Amino acid sequence: MYSSIFFAWGLTAITVVVHAVGLALMLRFLSRRKNVLLRQLGAISTRLVWIVCYMIMLHVIAISIWGTFYVWQGSLPDFETAFYFSGVTYATIGYGDVVLVKPWRLFGLMEGLTGIIMCGLSTGVFFAEVNHIYQLIHTNIDGGEKP
Repeated sequence: MYSSIFFAWGLTAITVVVHAVGLALMLRFLSRRKNVLLRQLGAISTRLVWIVCYMIMLHVIAISIWGTFYVWQGSLPDFETAFYFSGVTYATIGYGDVVLVKPWRLFGLMEGLTGIIMCGLSTGVFFAEVNHIYQLIHTNIDGGEKP
């Protein structure tokens, strides 16, 4: 039992690191892009779509890590089933059509909690970017407020 708790905490830590590094790289990339174009509808839409797709990719990577662990430990029969279970659990959908066997049930709980936090983190970063764009639109180049 103690080894399963250790593995669950390890997978949680790996998930957080994937998101921290991924979001840091994304924010660095976005900070190097020109903000002047963000006053145009097409540029704003493109940036927001790109951010959402990038964040979904980070979540898919995390789901894949958990799913790979389930297959490695033999708690689910194949990667497709493990990826499906992991995605449903990570996103806290919880259909219940695929479940882990008894020694591994706590992993579902840990993955669900981790998924909630990581989705919340992505939502916060997305909101911050939308706020940044809003501030650019409503501020003149010289820093003054629009009338």
